[in-house]
Amino acid sequence: MSQLERASFGSKLGVILATAGSAVGLGNIWRFPYMTGQNGGAIFIIIYVFCILLLGIPCMISEFIIGRHGQANTARAFRIMSGDTIWSLIGYMGVLTGFLISGYYAVVSGWCLEYVWASLSGKLLGNPDYIQSYFVTFSQDPIKPVFWTFIILLATYIIIENGVRNGIEKASKLMMPILFILLLIIVVASCMLPNAEKGIEFLFKPDISKLNSDVFLAALGQSFYSLSIAMGCICTYASYYSKQTNLTASAVNISVIDFMVALLAGLIIFPAAFSVGVNPDSGPSLIFITLPNVFHQAFGNIASLGYIISVLFYTLLSMAALTSLMSLHEVSTAFLEEELGTTRKRAAMFVTIGSILVGTVCSLSLGPWQNFKLFDMTIFDLFDFVTGQLFLPIVGFLTCIFIGWYVPHKVVRDEFTNMGTLRNEHLFHSYIFLVKYVCPICILFIFLHQFGLL
Repeated sequence: MSQLERASFGSKLGVILATAGSAVGLGNIWRFPYMTGQNGGAIFIIIYVFCILLLGIPCMISEFIIGRHGQANTARAFRIMSGDTIWSLIGYMGVLTGFLISGYYAVVSGWCLEYVWASLSGKLLGNPDYIQSYFVTFSQDPIKPVFWTFIILLATYIIIENGVRNGIEKASKLMMPILFILLLIIVVASCMLPNAEKGIEFLFKPDISKLNSDVFLAALGQSFYSLSIAMGCICTYASYYSKQTNLTASAVNISVIDFMVALLAGLIIFPAAFSVGVNPDSGPSLIFITLPNVFHQAFGNIASLGYIISVLFYTLLSMAALTSLMSLHEVSTAFLEEELGTTRKRAAMFVTIGSILVGTVCSLSLGPWQNFKLFDMTIFDLFDFVTGQLFLPIVGFLTCIFIGWYVPHKVVRDEFTNMGTLRNEHLFHSYIFLVKYVCPICILFIFLHQFGLL
């Protein structure tokens, strides 16, 4: 791929929607609602917005700067900016993190496809015990989850092999507007339910008594997870930005879209949950175990409406998963294409095969291989732990140190201000302060909190 091809997002809209698609995923529609439910509702959201401003946007801009400056895959971009020093290892670690996440993320994405099919065929009807047994039986099956993992990775491959403009950008321009339309349709239906105002109040009326250090640290962690920071995705996509792209404005726009999707997901789930008296802190099982029954009960008076809402919601969830999976796949595809000097199609095929193998192992570890454990964890849980609780905070922390303390400030300033053509010099000083001092400390707090050391 030539340097000219690299800066190949075709429009400002393409830049925003593609990168927002990378950030918008299961972290918004699956993780955000249950984290909000477990951490006090509105007060968590307020702290979360503060954390996006404090941590998310500066970290995203840092990855933008590295990716666009290097005009290369994440590993090579770090190598170029660091002058081929030991700092380039951060880039390789980012590529590895993106690949490992794509494997087990594809498994959960496959679950979303199964639930689209189950909704269409009317299988998600019954009492809560049936819904719970349905998920357990399906997730432990040796064939079905692997089949859906293969299907969603095949869809990802087809998009990625078509390149940046004809693959990623076209798919993002199609899927992101549809995603928003589906969100709005289901939000309206959910907010019109009896007692829905209790769920809306839970989201928008802060309860100061719920505020504690755990809420702060949970919000910090969610801002990191939700924006796809330290996975190589943001850095890789930025390598396709033109030199005229306003990095700060892009980061703000993407963060706003990301937050709006998360908030709209909350406006789907909590009004419906409160309408039928379901506890809002149901945890990670909320989407696949609690929610099908919530939809069935909430819209039970109009059978066809409950059916339609269920189908639309899991279609929405699958599309969000796919947009994120595209960016995770692209991290490794760009790396192999450039470092091995191979074709995009072949690189994408290698990554797809590798992701299918990782996904298969992760899926089987929840079923036939569930008794095989390392460090008292299944393979699926081990991948989640190593990437989410070790690699992401480490890569994020080192990236901030790298930009804030190692890279000459003139280089960072030139990228931040588009070689002085943007009048945002005052913002640059605030950004550097956050990246040098605030972001590393916040990430360190997250890291220590995850291991019970804080």
